[in-house]
Order: sequence, then structure tokens, then C-alpha cells
Amino acid sequence: MSNEQSKVTYQVMWNRLISVVEEQAQALVRTAFSTSVREAGDLSAGVYDTHGNMLAQAVTGTPGHVNAMADAVAHFIRRIGRQNMHEGDVYITNDPWEGTGHLHDITMVTPSFRKGALVGFFACTAHIVDIGGRGFGADAQSVYEEGLYIPIMKFADRGDVDETLVRLIRGNVREPDQLIGDIYALTTCNEIGHRRLIEMMEEFDLETLDGIAAFILDNSRRATLERIAALPQKTAEGEMTMDGFDTPITLKVRISVEGDRIVTDFSGTSGVDKKGINCPLVYTKAYACYALKVAIAPEIPNNAASLAPFEVTAPENTIVNALHPAPVALRHIVGHFVPDAVYDAFDKIVPGLVPAEGAGCLCNFQVSLRPRTDAPAPKGARRSEVLTFNSGGSGARPEHDGMNATAFPSGVMTMPIEATEHAGPVIIWRKELRPDSGGAGKTRGGLGQYMEVGAQEGYEFDIQAMFDRSQYPARGRRGGGNGAPTTIAQDDGSDMRVKGKQFVPHGRKVVMAFPGGAGYGDPSERSKQMVKRDLALGYISDETASRDYGLTASEISEIHLAVAKGEYE
Repeated sequence: MSNEQSKVTYQVMWNRLISVVEEQAQALVRTAFSTSVREAGDLSAGVYDTHGNMLAQAVTGTPGHVNAMADAVAHFIRRIGRQNMHEGDVYITNDPWEGTGHLHDITMVTPSFRKGALVGFFACTAHIVDIGGRGFGADAQSVYEEGLYIPIMKFADRGDVDETLVRLIRGNVREPDQLIGDIYALTTCNEIGHRRLIEMMEEFDLETLDGIAAFILDNSRRATLERIAALPQKTAEGEMTMDGFDTPITLKVRISVEGDRIVTDFSGTSGVDKKGINCPLVYTKAYACYALKVAIAPEIPNNAASLAPFEVTAPENTIVNALHPAPVALRHIVGHFVPDAVYDAFDKIVPGLVPAEGAGCLCNFQVSLRPRTDAPAPKGARRSEVLTFNSGGSGARPEHDGMNATAFPSGVMTMPIEATEHAGPVIIWRKELRPDSGGAGKTRGGLGQYMEVGAQEGYEFDIQAMFDRSQYPARGRRGGGNGAPTTIAQDDGSDMRVKGKQFVPHGRKVVMAFPGGAGYGDPSERSKQMVKRDLALGYISDETASRDYGLTASEISEIHLAVAKGEYE
């Protein structure tokens, strides 16, 4: 076979591997018990060579999972030992520092054998609704309080499931059927990947993946290095401040473009917090790499080689490099702000490329429902845990508006109301876009959203709030306006905190407004046609159209008249 024929064949195999891991991920979506996986896509899936190098990842999933999981398989190889790996094995962990950042993520790794020889690994991760402990929230003061810890170990040994481990897990979590169901779903999706890989290897008569692995990694590395070499060889600094739990947190970053690598250093960042919003370095690295990779090399496939030139460092015991036993349950709050901090610096190196700041972290909340205690509860009332993922607006891009109620950088989907209410006795009374929440600019920030949540008759609940951007809304870039901040209160006006577990009595509701993305560029440069469109769609009010964009009273009246007549598209 000629060199050119070999390249074509390897490209076909590469594409096949990507389809294999996507099928792997979709199998997890279809079989998972948790709504966070089924409805939001909070998962990742990938295939690895025998050295633990990630060769391909599924499109379905989150950067925090897949980029952190890129480092995880090497830990499994080291902990289990190659001599102890056999056909039919399945390995498991939720170690925050050797997995994907907190105890609520279960990572499963399956070795793939062909003709008795190890040829690679499949790995997958999913966020599970409950892992015991204090529950999913920031209230713990050490990782020991945050739930059940599963070290890297065998879930199945040569096909035999460790029933003792299963009993231990079931005895320590609030939703045992759901969690064990998710573990089996993770196991099954790896098995699907293994089957498809073996089919591919048989089709192409491959004894090992060494050839295709070298092709993937060499080409990805070369393409990424070419992009980095084309950048200005400069250093720049950036920073941003977020609410934190009790005190604000500042992320400081220094980015150096150095020919064959980009170094991101978080020296000067705030120290470890007493509450569970700390971030292990593996998760910080995942989002720092993601931010730069999508900025300069978005179409280059994500694998070990394309990630390698992005080096991330942070002093130990900073909030972006929290060491054991720091509480890390809500590590995503800090991790999701890492791209905004990185972009504050990178915009000074390559102007006009990266977006304005957005909502940043997901606007998640978990509701722990129970029969009311202030009066007799309905017969058959039961306890339930309901987790829902929601998003504020993303930041405006240099040439496009920000996306409304869309998660960036996590990429997970907002959960439908129907799926949320099906998970337990919770009622979502309101869920709609939040007008005027997107920052003004030549391109407008994405809108946040309103949500109002309560419980069915006969129930009270605790809500675990996991929000930010209350005191520090998204900042505009290059003349753009800030996004709107987060607010949360009970429907009687009682103030609530943006983080932490809080009691909501029977009959009360929680009213939330999630933050908007910031604007990009001078608002006076925004197309008048786009301003009129925003007004017609209800994205902005009359006051904003007039104050920020200069629409006259007559122009505003014309738009309202056209909308009333159904003439405006």
C-alpha cells in the first residue's frame, strides 16, 4: 500500500473512531437513569490507546469531563496495573483529583482486548444526581463530607461484578436505584464502544491500534503547533472577580505564547475557600485548554496530542489547584469562569477574536423534597431529589450576538420542564427569557432567563443554590455593556443566597433571574435593523432601545404597530 493510500485509509479509520465514540455516548444518553445525563448531556466518552492517550472523543459531552478524562486513563493504568487487567474487567472511580473534579462524577474505564491482547481502552463519565454526604452543594468544609468516595478499583473482574461494592454504594446514597442504574449504563456504553472497535479492527485487519494512533496524534500535534506558531509571540495578563461563597474570588491569569506551546499560569489567584467551590487542577486545566483551543484551533480534533501544547500551571492551594481534602462539590462554578479569565488575557494578544464575558457557570439548583412537617402530609408522599441544569446568556461575539440561555463554556443542554417535573414532586411555575439582560453592544449579549420553582401540594423542600454573577455581572468587551446580574428570592420577597442549602416552607416558591451575557463593541455601532428586531422579539424594552441604541419614540411606535398587525418578521 502506497503512502497516499495509507493516509486515506488512516483518515477513514480516524473518522470511524469518532463515530464509534459518538455511538458510545449516545448509548449512555439512551440508557442513563439520571436526567442530568439523559436530558442535559452532562457526560463524556472517549477511546484511548494502550498507553492511555486519548485518540478520539464524542461530540456529545462537556469540555470539563472529556478534557479532564483525557488524563484519567493513565491513573487507572497506574493504579490497577497492566498485569492485573483482563478481558471482562470494568474499572470505576469518582476520585476528584484522578477523575473529573468532584465526587458526583462517576468515571468508568474498560480495557479492550482482541485475540487475548490489550489493544486500547474506552472511558466514559457521567454526572450522577446523588452520591450521599451533604448532597450536591457548597456547604461542606472537606471532601469527606461531600459523599461516598470510590477509589480507582475494579467494578467487574473478568465479567464478575463486585457485589460488595454495589451494596456499599447502595447503602450510602439517597437514590440507590438511580445511581446503580447509571453505573450499569456507563458500563454498557463502554461495551458498545469495544464492540464497534473490534468490528473496525477486523474490517481493516488490524492487530493493534499503534499505526492509527501514531497517525492521529502526529497530525493533530503538527496542526496545533502550526496554529500556535502563527500567533503573536507575546505574554499578557488578565483577571476577573466572581461572587464566591462568603467573600469574592479573583482569578488571575498570565498567558505566554511561546512558539511550540501556550503556557497559562494562574499565579496570584485567590486561595482555597472554606466551602465546596474549590477546583482541582485537572478541571481548571480542562477549561483553560478548551478556551484556547476553540479560539485558535476549533476544527482540529480533540485528543491527547492537540491538547498537549496547552500547558497550565497554578500554585498549590489556590482555588484553581485545590488539594485533598478541600471541598470540591461545586468545582464547576470556578471552572466555568476560567475561560472568561483566560480570554481577558488572550484578547490582548489577539484582538477581535474572543467573545465578551457570559453567564459563565451553569445556573444549577437541586431540590430535596420531603413531606411537609408543619401539618399532616398526603398519604404516599415520598422524599425525592431533583437536579436541574439551566443557563444564563453567553457573551456577545465579535461578529454575532451572544446566545440566549445557552451554556458556555460547559455546553450542556438546559433540562426541559417536563423532564424535571417527571423526576419528582416539583413544579416549575415559570421559565422564560429575561428581557434587557443581555449587555448592549455592536453585538448584544445573550439573554438570561427567569425561573420560578415550587413543590406540589403537601411538600416542603430544601434548595441547593449554585449560582454566581450576583455582585459581579458579565463584563462587556471593547465598549460593550455589562450583562444583568443574578437575583434569587422567595415569592414573599425574602432574600436568599446565591449559594448554599436553604429551606423553603410548604406553599412558598423560589423566584430566580439568571444572568445575561455582556455586549461587544460600541452600542452606537449596532445595526438599527438589529435593534428593531430585538425590540419586536421582546429581547429589549422601549427604554433600552431608546437609551442604549438611540431609537426614537416614533421608531419604537412603528415597531409595536407592526408587531400588533403581524407584519414584522
